[in-house]
Formats: sequence, structure tokens, C-alpha cells
Amino acid sequence: MSDAPVRIEPWAEGDGALLAQLLGDPAMMEHLGGPESEQQIADRHARYLADADRDPQFRIVVGDVPAGWVGYWERDWREREVYEIGWSVLPAFQGRGVARAATVQALARAGAHGRRRFVHAFPSVDNAPSNAICSRTGFTLLGPCDFEYPPGHPMGCNDWRLDLAGAH
Repeated sequence: MSDAPVRIEPWAEGDGALLAQLLGDPAMMEHLGGPESEQQIADRHARYLADADRDPQFRIVVGDVPAGWVGYWERDWREREVYEIGWSVLPAFQGRGVARAATVQALARAGAHGRRRFVHAFPSVDNAPSNAICSRTGFTLLGPCDFEYPPGHPMGCNDWRLDLAGAH
């Protein structure tokens, strides 16, 4: 775990540069089909700001330093209305428990939001660190599934589910 406190803060106008670091780096996007273009990142940043009430996104901060992103959003999955959660942490903060701590905080907010009972995470089957976060955060592995992300790029994922009603 990181020595400095980890907290999440609502996504803000000034977070575009952080998003570019996370999504524009080929190494950071290795398990997600490669880096996004500047326009894709700008569009995503605008969505994060516009959809803040329905689909909250958060800047991860360690001490006073922006370290990554975590968020959840509504989606339909196998004929159920659920939340999906995702995260990304800059390389300098990886392996220190930052993503897990931020994910736990985001899950608490999703539970308080109260519009969905279940939250799912869909890390690539090849992304061992993200699968470990799911395991250590109380998710249940439902099994493998196929996604197309980004569109036109098939990827094998694991479907992890957390029951927000049972997480309190």
C-alpha cells in the first residue's frame, strides 16, 4: 500500500492532461486495444464532465499528486441493469495498492448511489494486476467473456461481479 493517503475526487475540467497520460500511452493501453487518439481522449474527457451525475468518474490522488482514474457507469449486461467499473493508474503509482484503494472508494460511492445492485469489472484475461484487484476487492469471478473494445478489436475478458447489497 502507498504511504501517502489515497483518495478519489470528482472528475474536473483540469483533468484532461491526466487522461491523456493514461489513455495516450501504448504501455498503459496494452490490454485495451492500444492508445486513444487526442480527439478520442478529448471526447472522453467531455463525456466524463457531462455525465458526472449519472456515470461518476474520479481522479485518483495520492497525497496531493494525481495518480490515475477510477469510475463507474450504467450499462445493460445479460439482460440486467448493472454498473461497470474501471480504473487506470500511472506507472509510478502501480504496485502500491493505489488502484485497489481507489476502487474500494468508488465501490462505496456506487453502493450509496443505489441505482444498481451489481457492479461488474471486465479486465482482459491477460491483465493479471487488474484481475488481482477484482479478486482482492471482493468480486466473484463469473468466468470468461468476449468483448469488442475498442469497436473492431475483439478481446477476451473475465467477468467479475460484486453484489453491492452484500458489500455493506
